[in-house]
Amino acid sequence: MSGLSSTGPREIYRIDWLPGTDVLHGTCHCGAEHTAQDPVEMWEWMLGHPEGHQPRGHQS
Repeated sequence: MSGLSSTGPREIYRIDWLPGTDVLHGTCHCGAEHTAQDPVEMWEWMLGHPEGHQPRGHQS
């Protein structure tokens, strides 16, 4: 799948549960990553784009 639709690019968010822990690992459509134990915190981080986001390869 190309990741494009007739309405433009898709924003793909991914949240993985790290087995054996209470930790969630999220990857935003921009490539930024975040970990949290609280699912609400994870979704707030993802949907709060770009606040708190630093895409991979970003130099601070």
